[in-house]
Amino acid sequence: MARLIPAGLRPWRGAVLGIAALYFLVPLLAAAVFTVDVPGQGLTLDSYAQIFAADGFTTALLLSLGLALTTVALALLLTLPAALAVRLSGSGRLRAVLEVVCTLPLVVPPVALVAGIGTVLKWGPDHLSTTPLYDTFVAVQNPDFPLVLVLAYVVMALPFVHRSLDAGLRAVDVRTLVEAARDLGASWPRAIFSVVLPNLRTALLNASFLTLALVLGEFTVAQLLGFQPFAVWIVQASGSNAQLSVAVSLLSLVLTWVLLLVLTAVFRTRADRSARTPRSDKKKKEAGA
Repeated sequence: MARLIPAGLRPWRGAVLGIAALYFLVPLLAAAVFTVDVPGQGLTLDSYAQIFAADGFTTALLLSLGLALTTVALALLLTLPAALAVRLSGSGRLRAVLEVVCTLPLVVPPVALVAGIGTVLKWGPDHLSTTPLYDTFVAVQNPDFPLVLVLAYVVMALPFVHRSLDAGLRAVDVRTLVEAARDLGASWPRAIFSVVLPNLRTALLNASFLTLALVLGEFTVAQLLGFQPFAVWIVQASGSNAQLSVAVSLLSLVLTWVLLLVLTAVFRTRADRSARTPRSDKKKKEAGA
């Protein structure tokens, strides 16, 4: 990467990185100092202690984590097979249709999305009361059942998931890998799970990152639909206490970073294991010979 940068521009690289670091770190440090510095009392952690003692903290946090994991799984389950099918078919028209469908949520405001969801929920039970889906729609209207919120988040995450997967698929010759695996006797599921998906780890990780950040920070849809995940709880719990509000915001930011680091560690561990396995098998075969 350093060779690609002209020699005259290399000294500016550190300056640009330093300015970017200051742009992000200075507000965070100022917010952290504001939460622990109380005039007349000095440094104290009372604002952070109030977070864990506040009502609904654990419930809202667990709800957001459950929503995030469910949204990531469902978004990948819907988008990945479609992207693989389009890539294997080689049809440019299907690729264009899939791209338009997946990027359409970018032009739909969250308020309009919530209005459409509310209209569907009002229409559903009256027209489906004689079908087996009636109980499902009744459960969707129950604020304790976040299925409708998961579906809304999946729609909002489609553009980010599709872009991440499309970039990963463009970097890999999927058709050649699948054809080679099939010629060697692998079934379609084995070719996909053992050959294609390991080459898409980075794309899957990026899609999971973006979806996780979206769900943990989304407020408008959850508030209008009457749910109370962590983002909504932050606004409702902070009230007029400015220090508590900033402390909760910092805590949510740290929590998001920790979850992203955990996902990165999990993906890297699996990648290292898969990379070491062929070497160990080769050494065993050489020792046996």
